Amino acid sequence: MPDRPFERRLGYRFSNAALLQQALTHRSYGVPNNERLEFLGDGLLNFVIARLLFQQFIALPEGDLSRLRAGLVNQQALSDLAASLSLGDHLRLGEGELKSGGFRRPSILADAFEALIGAICVDGGFAAAETVLTDIYRPLLAAIDPAASAGKDPKTRLQEYVQGRRFALPQYAIVSVAGEAHEQHFRVECVIAELSLRALGEGSSRRAAEQEAARNAYELAAGRK
Repeated sequence: MPDRPFERRLGYRFSNAALLQQALTHRSYGVPNNERLEFLGDGLLNFVIARLLFQQFIALPEGDLSRLRAGLVNQQALSDLAASLSLGDHLRLGEGELKSGGFRRPSILADAFEALIGAICVDGGFAAAETVLTDIYRPLLAAIDPAASAGKDPKTRLQEYVQGRRFALPQYAIVSVAGEAHEQHFRVECVIAELSLRALGEGSSRRAAEQEAARNAYELAAGRK
């Protein structure tokens, strides 16, 4: 069984120790295992993080919020959180998974983290699970820079901008191609019909030119009152 220091790191003390043990039991070990708790924890995690993002970033549109949430609840993020709790040291794994280093495998760690959240909810209720997640995620949420647009490229950023206003998707067309086949230079035009907006972009490939055209179009569109 996990020790009390583990529960202190987690920020929650179980009333029913069997639930904690089940949350840390991989299916390779036997039954009962953590798969049902993982299912519950996954749903809780997505809702709680969505609400935290919704409350913290009041000006961000749905697309940005969805992208931020995806980055906070993906397998790598969850396995990193599990590792910070030393969760792998307490997993119950079958012999094969033990020999293959399953206690370090990101998928197993991420699933166990979700199961742990599910177990907290069953043991102490939704509010307890929400409190634990809020405390665990507080440093990650504080580090988010919404101005970075969650790593979006210019075409994606522009597409979400026009979709959010129910405009037709931007249209891209090659204006000209210059240079030899191995060293071409593209000029591309981006058009947003509803705004009567046209913007040019240039680059050594069609894709690069489209990205620059999208960047210029977004700056023009966002600058309009």
